Amino acid sequence: MAELPLILLHAFPVDARMWDPVRAPLAARLRLITPDQRGLGRTPLPETERAPSLDDAARDVVALLDKLGLERAVLGGCSMGGYLAMAVLRLAPERVGGLVLIDTKASADAPEAAENRARVAERAEAEGVAGWLAESMLPNVLAERTRTERPETVQALRELMDAQPPSGVAWAARAMAARPDSLDVLAAARVPALVVVGEDDTLTPPEAARAMADAVPGAELVTLPGAGHLTPLEAPEGLARAILTWWDRHLAQE
Repeated sequence: MAELPLILLHAFPVDARMWDPVRAPLAARLRLITPDQRGLGRTPLPETERAPSLDDAARDVVALLDKLGLERAVLGGCSMGGYLAMAVLRLAPERVGGLVLIDTKASADAPEAAENRARVAERAEAEGVAGWLAESMLPNVLAERTRTERPETVQALRELMDAQPPSGVAWAARAMAARPDSLDVLAAARVPALVVVGEDDTLTPPEAARAMADAVPGAELVTLPGAGHLTPLEAPEGLARAILTWWDRHLAQE
């Protein structure tokens, strides 16, 4: 049987370029697919009257699998990408051959978090996103060490955020706010799973990662020291090594 591909789903509010620091080592070993999610990067936001929902983004992922002729894939996601991976698992578990959950969580938004996402969506639609969105998010998504010692990473992330279409940012914020708790979906999963978290991640902290790892039978948990919420940018070598080591143990013979 051919080895499964790895689909990596990006975080909010960026696009698939966030995977560039881990692209070379992963693509050297695996078939790597990194789509832009609807409304972000180069993927347009479909016209619809339905309320924003990650269920629709999950259907996009299943449609991508169909287009590529793939029965199953390993789904990996960082932050919002992890929420989307869990939405795909809920929608079409038979298409998921493994999970890589990076700096994300299974719980739904608390009311105050959902309200904050609504404010972000409204401001994005009213003002665009350049400047203020990155300014408000950078202190939360990057570890202090990254912000003080790696200005090139900070600048690259700022440019990624500034480049996103405001309509896509607004849609994604509202879709995340509406997502359900997914611990039940993880508990029902019967696939190899890896959970990775930055040691200094304050948005989806190590205890949230532990809850996911505990939910999935046989899941492995890796904590990356010195990294915050965006380990693909902050600790790319450690993340790539964690994925490939786990892959060799659980999926190399698939």
